[in-house]
Amino acid sequence: MTAAHLRVLVTADAVGGVWQYSIDLARGLSRLGVATVLAVTGPSPSEEQRQSASTVPGLKLVDTGLALDWLAENEAALRQAAEGIAALARETEVDLVQLNAPALAALADFPVPVVAVHHSCVATWWEAVHGTALPADFAWRTALVGSALRKVEAVVTPTAAFGESVRRLYGLAAAPATVHNGRTPLTLRRGAVHDFVFTAGRLWDEGKNLATVDAAAGSVAVPVRAAGPLKGPNGAEVMFDHIHCLGALGEEEMARWLSARPVFVSAALYEPFGLAVLEAAAAGCPLILSDIPTFRELWGEAALYVPARDEKAYVEAVSGLVSDDFERSVRGAAAAERAARYTPDAMAAQMASLYRRLLPAVRRPVLAARAA
Repeated sequence: MTAAHLRVLVTADAVGGVWQYSIDLARGLSRLGVATVLAVTGPSPSEEQRQSASTVPGLKLVDTGLALDWLAENEAALRQAAEGIAALARETEVDLVQLNAPALAALADFPVPVVAVHHSCVATWWEAVHGTALPADFAWRTALVGSALRKVEAVVTPTAAFGESVRRLYGLAAAPATVHNGRTPLTLRRGAVHDFVFTAGRLWDEGKNLATVDAAAGSVAVPVRAAGPLKGPNGAEVMFDHIHCLGALGEEEMARWLSARPVFVSAALYEPFGLAVLEAAAAGCPLILSDIPTFRELWGEAALYVPARDEKAYVEAVSGLVSDDFERSVRGAAAAERAARYTPDAMAAQMASLYRRLLPAVRRPVLAARAA
């Protein structure tokens, strides 16, 4: 049996990094001959997102209109979403389901093996950001995720460090498998290096800790710019005193800013992987990152690390890089070299291998006959 015999249903949402992850995964899988049904829950994809999906060979995009797990008002809404995805799996006759929203597995019976890719969750987010007991609205969601992770055939996390947090908080018998995310590099137009600081992501998310970056921005000699939405679908909203906000950017605009190879900064308290960091590193931007285990795992000696909430440390790190062209160049080259290991093809190859191992041997002749 080869990967060319596989058809996989992958859930996604159009709100955050899971969308880009899913598109890059589907693109990598297509090069292995694996067809993907991409089932979107929550808000509908934008026209730009739809166009991006249309360029992936073998990808079928389904806008389900079902509730997104972390935005669902109650368990009943989430159960409806789970049953809808399970029905879609039967309708499309896929061989395997990859849930990027693992909680769905707790609320429906799926006709094929299920892989849960655990990108983030409210329990690990709350621990990293607040470190107190979970609020009631998070507790029931966490219980469902725990039940799902113990039910599915395999659990995957994008970093081993995050996987260990998941194992501990959910009481899993073993740590999840680790498959690092991959990202197709943006198309850059090389030009002169510009002196500014750049960051990107869901700016409204407390876990991104933009308050520290904003405070530091008032004490550095170069502009600090941020790409991403200021208001989230959950009603969260932020405003900054010193950061110049660019709004949500498409790939072309993001590439234009990163082509200037600014100093990229993340003060994240919680970042299971960080696709924005990977995009910046692939563009050759020097990295200044919060000193958290996931960043250490991914970027090693290729980044400078500072305590996440230490405003003064960020000021010193930024000032040191923008005043030293040689160090900045070396750091940017190191980041680009490290980023080269995190590709869609590497990610897809590992996931396809996992898919094949999960398929019951009795199904393999059927898959081979279908391919023939």
